Amino acid sequence: MNLSSKYSWLVLVISLPTENATPRMRIWRALKNLGCAALRNGVYLLPDRAETRNSFEKLAEETIQANGHARLLPVAPTGKKQAGEFVAMLDRTPDYLELTKEMDRFQSSMGNLQAVELRRSLKTLRRNFEAISGIDYFPGPAREQTVKTLERLDSEALSLISPDEPRPVPGKIERLRREDYQGRVWATRKRPWIDRLASAWLIQRFIDPQARFAWLEKPSDCPAHAVGFDFDGAEFTHVGGQITFEVLLASFGLEEDRGLSRLAALTHYLDVGGVPVPEASGLETMMSGTQMKFPGDDDFLAEAMRTFDLFYAAFSETKAERGPKRRSAPPENIPVDV
Repeated sequence: MNLSSKYSWLVLVISLPTENATPRMRIWRALKNLGCAALRNGVYLLPDRAETRNSFEKLAEETIQANGHARLLPVAPTGKKQAGEFVAMLDRTPDYLELTKEMDRFQSSMGNLQAVELRRSLKTLRRNFEAISGIDYFPGPAREQTVKTLERLDSEALSLISPDEPRPVPGKIERLRREDYQGRVWATRKRPWIDRLASAWLIQRFIDPQARFAWLEKPSDCPAHAVGFDFDGAEFTHVGGQITFEVLLASFGLEEDRGLSRLAALTHYLDVGGVPVPEASGLETMMSGTQMKFPGDDDFLAEAMRTFDLFYAAFSETKAERGPKRRSAPPENIPVDV
């Protein structure tokens, strides 16, 4: 965006009656959550974008309904100097620095925390990052550095929670033929979670419809005839910065599928962290509930497959389409004994 162009900024001017504190507090909280720059009392600044204009318009309407006065004005900086001053007012670097301090404290205590506490703390850090990132209208190095720190903490915490998680290997992902992977036994570690569940779904829905799955107590138990995935030494595992789901996509030429691409971003975030995905908390909650209700690995996967079907249908839909896509009934998952 050209910051010195005409009408590149919005100013909301509001005045509320003093006798009713409830709407004043509600509107003040909304302005704070938007991350506005306060030019003075009752005068707030944001860049002129569709989402900020919509938020300001709603606040203006709410102010008027509360018997107050509101004006929404497009403004333009007088030049590059003032444009820079406007941007500086919305700089989130101090917020990212505070979050980094929280991350440092968490890292120093990780060795003393149980798995539940580690997950809870990570979720809090992610939520705090998302809150800052959501009002970071001009992302810069501070955001990028915070993302890297959060990814590192995710990885370190995961190694404590699940010591058998695969370690990324270097190398190039080769393109494979689906015809060579039909009717196979696919083996992975027992007690599957997001990456293994999503990968198993991907295998049966898009790679090997007759796939059967074996759950391993330890990677060394993998049968010689089985295709291993998501463990150290497996045929399909983490490569570089890509998780197993992404490696499978690349191996079988499925990266261009819009729904699968969005599922990949969601799975990556829940598995190793990184850039937040809005639907992540919803899928994580559904998987946690499913695991509680279906503790057996086969039953858990069978129910998780239905959830991934729904997410894929929603992610594949375009704005021009109406209603979910119909998909033929998939073959039932057939467990095998190792």
